[in-house]
Amino acid sequence: MTETVRAEPAAVVAPEDPAIVEIKKRIENAFEIFDHESNKTVDVREVGTIIRSLGCCPSEAELHDMIQEVEEEEPTGFIRWEKFQPMMTRVLLEKRYQPASEEQLVRAFEGDGSLLTYKDSLNLKLSLFRGISVGPNMLAVACSSLLQIDRDALLTQNWNSS
Repeated sequence: MTETVRAEPAAVVAPEDPAIVEIKKRIENAFEIFDHESNKTVDVREVGTIIRSLGCCPSEAELHDMIQEVEEEEPTGFIRWEKFQPMMTRVLLEKRYQPASEEQLVRAFEGDGSLLTYKDSLNLKLSLFRGISVGPNMLAVACSSLLQIDRDALLTQNWNSS
């Protein structure tokens, strides 16, 4: 007697949403730029750059939490693609860590007082120089320039238009 073997029907996999496919491709492209060994890992110190290149602006504390989520139990100094991709896909789909809007940035630099105090505005402007290695003279020139811009803005303000 011959046994009839029935083949199980292949599982039908629904095609992935094109928006998700596009997000995953963007993540992969950004990750690959920093995968210098082509072994699906990146240096943990590059993760912030990758995340920011994808349009997210987490605080340093939020970035630290994201790295902890994808790091190995015993940190190796590298982040693996298989852990990074699902986390980053979720972050982008949830639209987390969005940058400030253009309007908010313009208002912050116009100094109209509706968004930031003068002190906060100056701190924001000075934050542009964080991470840049400059000597004390260059920092003094940069601060002086920022203060001059604010002084000029105050002097040219049309106070009668309000």
